[in-house]
Amino acid sequence: MLYNGDMSNPFLLWQPTYTLTSRLARWLMDIEAARAVVEQNPLPPAVEAELRQRIRIRATHYSTRIEGNRLTIEQAAQVITEQEAKIQGRERDVREVRNYWNALLRVEEWAAQRKPFTEELVRRLHALVEHGARAAPTPYRDGQNVIRDAASGGIVYLPPEAKDVPALMAALVNWVEQAEKEKAPVPILAGLAHYQFVTIHPYYDGNGRTARLLATFLLHRGGYGLHGFFSLEEHHARDLDAYYKALTIHPHHNYYEGRADADLTPWLAYFLGLLADVFGAARDEALRLMQSPPAPEPEHLRRLDHRARVVLGLFARQEEITASQVAQVLGLSERMARNLLQEWTADGWLVATDLSRRKRAYGLSEIYRQSIGNLSAIPSKK
Repeated sequence: MLYNGDMSNPFLLWQPTYTLTSRLARWLMDIEAARAVVEQNPLPPAVEAELRQRIRIRATHYSTRIEGNRLTIEQAAQVITEQEAKIQGRERDVREVRNYWNALLRVEEWAAQRKPFTEELVRRLHALVEHGARAAPTPYRDGQNVIRDAASGGIVYLPPEAKDVPALMAALVNWVEQAEKEKAPVPILAGLAHYQFVTIHPYYDGNGRTARLLATFLLHRGGYGLHGFFSLEEHHARDLDAYYKALTIHPHHNYYEGRADADLTPWLAYFLGLLADVFGAARDEALRLMQSPPAPEPEHLRRLDHRARVVLGLFARQEEITASQVAQVLGLSERMARNLLQEWTADGWLVATDLSRRKRAYGLSEIYRQSIGNLSAIPSKK
């Protein structure tokens, strides 16, 4: 059944209106071509780990910055890599950055596990973004939310009433499931889900950050993760006027006065055009970092799972790691991080380096140190 405004029907399917123009089709082909180049030209594992870490930091910084976070990118990197780092007077900003970082890692993990797009996943993701790793899934808002202009105080957008949010979210989730069954292009799927989530605005706060992470989840889950070599968040943040203008696809601020049935072609033009540019830049960066055709990845690297590869990236700038650092980068408790470190030590790719320390440190075993190689070839970008 298609969404027809009947909020009492629990079996709704959202029906977005858009036209697949020749321009949109061309951008889809550009995205596919860039994806193929990156997939067919793998980077050395150490280079890949460092590049992915750097881009995750940028994604975290810029997505929180869109919502008013005041940390610089250098400060964001510090609080991500140093669990004990504190910035006086910026405690909330620090918490937001750490929460987003942990949510981004969890999104990549869920995508790798092919988790289905469900309302429970949405609630868990919002809880990570807004409240942290140990928070319970967040229920939808129970009252009206209003988005106002910061300068004038005028209403910019009036989302649907709280009583309609559950049905609208169910309709969105049902549509994603149906669109995946019908093999809809993944970039279109991610773009439309991003738009509709922000339009429903199911929470009082954290909607934008959650929407951007859901788009990332759907891209990664659908095979368009590009090894984590792109940050849409950064490009949204660099031209916020264009981002907000693209989301405002109907002149009336009230959801019920036109936005519910608006033509979403202009939003898709923004989203796919941006994605094509970002994928093209990721392709160019990957090719630039290819110093020579890489040897096939050795067996000992191929057997590392997603979390192990994330931790491998920590060795890009340091010789040793601790349980606290692993807990921070993976969004786990220290107890779980210590358990993982013990498993990895038993597997032989990590070694305990100084047992006399109060907090045990770990380094790479010899064969993995050789695989990491020389990371100085990766220039820092600001």
